[in-house]
Amino acid sequence: MKKISLFLPSLRGGGAERVMLTIANALAEKAFQVDLVLVHAEGPYLHQVSAKVNVVDLNCNRVIGALPGLIRYLARARPDAMISTMRHVNLVAITAKLIVHPTMTLLVREANAMPRASNSHLPLKERLLPFMMGFLYRRANRVIAVSQGVAAGLTQRLELPPELIQVVYNPVVDEEIFRLARQPVVHPWLQNKTCPVILAVGRLSPQKDYETLIGAFAKIHRVRPARLIILGEGNRRDELQAMIAELGLKGVVDLPGFQENPFPFLAAADVFVLSSRWEGLPNTLIQALALGTPVVATDCPNGPAEILEYGKWGPLVPVGDSAALADAIHYQLDAECQAEDSPKHQVAERYGVSNILSQYLGAMNASG
Repeated sequence: MKKISLFLPSLRGGGAERVMLTIANALAEKAFQVDLVLVHAEGPYLHQVSAKVNVVDLNCNRVIGALPGLIRYLARARPDAMISTMRHVNLVAITAKLIVHPTMTLLVREANAMPRASNSHLPLKERLLPFMMGFLYRRANRVIAVSQGVAAGLTQRLELPPELIQVVYNPVVDEEIFRLARQPVVHPWLQNKTCPVILAVGRLSPQKDYETLIGAFAKIHRVRPARLIILGEGNRRDELQAMIAELGLKGVVDLPGFQENPFPFLAAADVFVLSSRWEGLPNTLIQALALGTPVVATDCPNGPAEILEYGKWGPLVPVGDSAALADAIHYQLDAECQAEDSPKHQVAERYGVSNILSQYLGAMNASG
């Protein structure tokens, strides 16, 4: 196996994009011929692509519109294997493989909790998605689930055969994040810290449930000085800013937007909080642990309980419970964390790039 392609929408700032970029660069370092095939070549991570990786721009605005371009690419380039990620992208990748390159080994990466077809409030196309996934995913050579919880959802809700699914964690810990974490932090609350700083990182979207986090922080701020920074951009910014103003938290809660390098923030924060309603395998939670930062997470599907070994490495609280979240943050702020209690070494090994890359290559070889 010499030529490997990776297919995803773009390199906008997100966990899946960073994971695929990491895999592409690592494969290129192993002397594979690597094509990074993008629906649209844009995003802040573009300049982080290795010079050894060939970027292919399908130049489309929508994923479904990229199908003809992907078919042409596969007919021309004939890669030995392809890795795709994100549901609509995976469906397009499987369709293109079946049409033009059926002998190619295709791994589709599934990174989030499975949707329920019965969710009547969802648009029709979203309600149909599980049926399309169930039909097409079994035509892939291997489905990569990023956590045991995601794997369980694939077998239970899509009725995929267990032998088709392989759990491979995200490769999100390497020397690069420790190097980036040593760079100066660019926020005054962390540069000249006068009180504890709580940090969250992720898109400003309903999934991340920052409303519950801000509500929890309001309870904390009533009884102790503290600050909250939420890194990320998204369609909930206006609503979150209105909530911050309504609760009288202007000046103690900041939404500075997307940060290409969040690692100095992660290293300098007193507590990292993941308040999500659902996840697949939250990368930033793993990276916070690797950097030695105390963490709190919701016990949402899927990933946090698995990462934190069911509470061993940090408190798990019910989804949407601002009082429980506030109590857990208080606990971590007051705890005297001992160095020997830190899971840094275990996390670095479990989610290390070389370890995860070997598992991807093993999946390709076993499926090819």
